[in-house]
Order: sequence, then structure tokens, then C-alpha cells
Amino acid sequence: MVRGLWRRLRRWLLTALLLALAAPALAVLLLRWADPPTSAFMLQNHWQQPAGGPGVDQRWVDLDNIGPTLPLAVVAAEDQTFPDHHGFVWGAIGDALENNLAGGSMRGASSITQQVAKNLFLTPSRSYLRKAVEAYITVWIEWLWPKQRILEVYLNIAQFGDHVFGADAAARQFFNVDAADLTAGQAALLAGVLPDPRDLDAAAPGPYLLERQRWILSQMRQLGPGHIAGALPP
Repeated sequence: MVRGLWRRLRRWLLTALLLALAAPALAVLLLRWADPPTSAFMLQNHWQQPAGGPGVDQRWVDLDNIGPTLPLAVVAAEDQTFPDHHGFVWGAIGDALENNLAGGSMRGASSITQQVAKNLFLTPSRSYLRKAVEAYITVWIEWLWPKQRILEVYLNIAQFGDHVFGADAAARQFFNVDAADLTAGQAALLAGVLPDPRDLDAAAPGPYLLERQRWILSQMRQLGPGHIAGALPP
């Protein structure tokens, strides 16, 4: 009887494990075509707002309704090898791991694909377990989505301000223009706030953000629009 109970328990645990492994893949497959109505980061931002607060500002726009300046700016700022890698920037990961093991403050080395995985499904907490889950989801995203879809989702869920998510809300909030009409300078400012969107303000940039804007613009000129041509609509 005990042996039979153990077999049933093992079968149940194996089934639960397989379901846990399959669930992210199914969700990623669905989101290849269905636009996500929200994200884990947006939900957390909403819950952290005080009663009567502004709430989350986000409106979905397709990639072909986002001007070419912002995709190039975020790739230049966040992940210049995005068009070519398969989800991971191994050199940056090695540098971050070496720094963390040496006792430095924990650093990330996330590609745009990893940021999509984290922002959609996970929390901002930093731990090796969360990074492992993020890596697992990243593999599925790279396998199931074209680069164009990855960039489209990223530009619609990335946080650009305290309660501002996505390219269209950011363009309207900070510059009073549509995402399709962002100038290179405006796009570089938006890309510049991505590492710290709660403390950096694209509408009132300080010296650090202005210097970052100049660097991003120089990288955009160096890379050129052809760098991400394969990830943009024809």
C-alpha cells in the first residue's frame, strides 16, 4: 500500500513539474499573436500606487506605428547585439557574474529578450532563482517569436516613468507627440531613462541623463538604421 501511494505521489509530482515547465511555453506561444493586456511590472506598479493615484498609463501601439527612432535608440542603449543573439549576451553575463561573485553590488546583464521575459512574467527582485526562471522563459521567447515581435512587445511594456509604460504613453506624457513622431533626441532621452525610470525624467533631464542622451545618439549614428532593419516592419 505504501509503495502504491509513493508511485501515485511520484506520478503526481512529475505531472505537476511537466505542467509547470509547459505553462510558460504555452503563454509565450499565445502572446506571439495576442497583445498582452498588462504585465507583471505594470500590475506591481498599480498595486504600489496610493489610493486615488494616477494608475498605470499604457496604450498598445503596433511596431509599424512607432517611429524608427525609438527602436534604434533602445537597441543602441540596452542591447546592441539584439538583432544577432539568441536571447543572451554571454560576455556581459560573464562580466556581471564575476562582479557579483567578487562581492560587488549585484548587477544584471539582461538582453532585450530577457527584459521582456522579466517584465511580462516576473518581479524586479534580484536572485539567481529568478534569473534562472527568466532564462528559461527567454529561451522560449527567442524560439517562438520573431525579433520584430520581441521588439514590439518590449517597446509596449517597458517602463519609462513612475507609472508610464510603453512607447505611446511615454511619447504623449513627456513630449506631447505620438510614438510615430518622436525625434531622435526625444527617443534617446526615453531610452536613456530605461535603467532607472522612477528617478530619471525624460521631460526634465538632468546632467546625467543629458550625457547619456548624447552617448545614445552617437551610438545610433554609428549603428545606423540598417542595424535593426530585420526587426522592423517592411
